[in-house]
Amino acid sequence: MLLNISMSKSLDGVLTKKANQKETYTEAQIQDLLACMNPNDGYLHFAKHFAHIQHPVKGKLLFDPYEYQLRLLHSYHSYRFNINMMPRQTGKTTCAAIYLCWYAMFNPDQTILIAAHKYTGAQEIMARIRYVYELCPDYIRAGVTSYNKGSIEFENGSRIISQTTTGTTGRGLSISLLYCDEFAFVQPNIAEEFWTSISPTLATGGKAIITSTPNSDEDTFATIWKQAEQKFDEHGNEQEIGINGFHSFRAHWSEHPDRDEEWKKNEIGRIGEEMFRREYGCEFLIFDETLIHSIKLAVMEGVNPIMNMGQVRWYKKLDSRKSYVVGLDPSMGTGGDYAAIQVIELPTYEQVAEWQHNTTAIPGQIRVLRDICTYIAEETKNPGAIYWSVENNGIGEAALLVVADFGEENIPGLFISEPIRKGHVRKFRKGFNTTHSSKVTTCARLKTMIENDKLIVRSKPLISELKAFIAAGSSFQAKPGHADDLISALLLTLRIMNVMKDWDPNVYNTFSQIEHTDDYEMPMPIFISTNY
Repeated sequence: MLLNISMSKSLDGVLTKKANQKETYTEAQIQDLLACMNPNDGYLHFAKHFAHIQHPVKGKLLFDPYEYQLRLLHSYHSYRFNINMMPRQTGKTTCAAIYLCWYAMFNPDQTILIAAHKYTGAQEIMARIRYVYELCPDYIRAGVTSYNKGSIEFENGSRIISQTTTGTTGRGLSISLLYCDEFAFVQPNIAEEFWTSISPTLATGGKAIITSTPNSDEDTFATIWKQAEQKFDEHGNEQEIGINGFHSFRAHWSEHPDRDEEWKKNEIGRIGEEMFRREYGCEFLIFDETLIHSIKLAVMEGVNPIMNMGQVRWYKKLDSRKSYVVGLDPSMGTGGDYAAIQVIELPTYEQVAEWQHNTTAIPGQIRVLRDICTYIAEETKNPGAIYWSVENNGIGEAALLVVADFGEENIPGLFISEPIRKGHVRKFRKGFNTTHSSKVTTCARLKTMIENDKLIVRSKPLISELKAFIAAGSSFQAKPGHADDLISALLLTLRIMNVMKDWDPNVYNTFSQIEHTDDYEMPMPIFISTNY
């Protein structure tokens, strides 16, 4: 015997099922319901028999999962914490919508939070969940007590809530299941704050599913992924979960039945190799337009310092046969922007040391500069091979006054300054003044040197800054939430070299060769008269 149940419409016009209704089931329907309620594989019966999807070309279809999608659903269900790195357009959001809809309807009193990196992303996932729910037969689906675009509440006490990922998303909720969509593209400082805030809410037994294509290899998603990939215990035995308790899942683009080498070739021709490797190959290549090519950044690895002298990190032993360039980018030293110093060896163009601090006052910054130059002079026994300078923009004027108080003669090496030409008059000012033009030109030189392995970067913090140093208008700057002070100090050392090449044959020969390894045009060289 069948009982016809009329379906009600909610305020926004979509079909729902009323809550707390009496129903009559056939034997077949009871078996289907029991199969969906099975705690072991009920999600699979639901997905294969009752979940409909919207195909972009074919329209409404009953979900027929590919083999890798079955493995993805198994990962969702079998592990408390799982992180999934998936190529674009492989149905990861569809799988999530089906699983979350099943989980809410067949597990009472659950709070499911969907956190997406954009509002539109959160709404898209909810739209797919609503589509699955609305096309599900009444004898399978649960009734709803509240049904809207941002949340669904079911008669069994479970609810699904969708929100944009912020530092406070989910705070105050007792979350049973957290689903993070495209987590790698959440702004790094927000992602870190969100994860720190949300983790305690999962401590009472909640589950977490994190899904994304990769972005930076240093964001929160990448950190969780890398720890999840470390699956060996202290005895060398392989485990199913990583050291952070997460199970990692990854699918290859070729597992999709519609994709082969010919498809790959056409797709690379359409979007380029870099984007293909990131979007489909799931390589940690920076998504933004960085100064240094993202493929180059992906293979750059820093090393640990061989020595620390206070806050100064030394990466290489000094050589009495080499010259050293030391550049200081000063700051107020009040806890905001960082002051930074870079030390580059010539003619090897290797990073030797660096310093970075944001609470050292300007006199202290000059003392650190002096101490670095003094150490180089003592180790090499050759103070004449040290060339140093400071940026004189803004706060740099105060740094010049402190240098004058110290006395240039008390800082080993030669204080290099950039001549200034105004009309036909050549003026001289201590240090280097950074303009838009000089920054763009020096950024181009830095790009050429690093991408052609002519400048050897050893510092992990500097590489981190380079990964967040992106195009901004016609120049480059750090992404919001990141710093670029170490890069600014490095750019200053290149400008010092550009002046040095006009009177140092060693620098002229090597620096000129580096400049001509790319196609961009460099400005005319500046010559310094010996009469200055």
